[in-house]
Amino acid sequence: METVFDIKSILDHLPHRYPFLLVDRVVEFEKSKRIVALKNVTINEPFFQGHFPNMPIMPGVLIVEAMGQAGGVLVTQSLPPEKQGNLILFMGFDKVRFRKPVVPGDQLILELDMLNLRTRAVKMAGVAKVEGNVVAEAQLLAAYGD
Repeated sequence: METVFDIKSILDHLPHRYPFLLVDRVVEFEKSKRIVALKNVTINEPFFQGHFPNMPIMPGVLIVEAMGQAGGVLVTQSLPPEKQGNLILFMGFDKVRFRKPVVPGDQLILELDMLNLRTRAVKMAGVAKVEGNVVAEAQLLAAYGD
């Protein structure tokens, strides 16, 4: 997959840092429409120590957070330049479903489509996949502003 935004660019677009940065690379981007990003899931992730020690599974809330972070890059790059420094905060999640577990060694592909971009809020539809199989899906609502 071709890299559109590498990790250095992602760090410029998101306030998140280790151990909470959950996007490694952006491979597709269409301003105000769509983003595809990836997260390489490794056994070194700190959450695997407790979730679960004998059966490491990525927590579902972190899969949705990864979708939100990818969506954050989409939103920041879709806003007018004067608003691109604004913090983006989750307002809610709808239609969240988890289909399959995500385990160490998986590459999580995060696909988000912008449904509605308003003056202070955005709605996106997200799907997370591993090897082409849907592992989670959700609609995300976020606010941004001064």
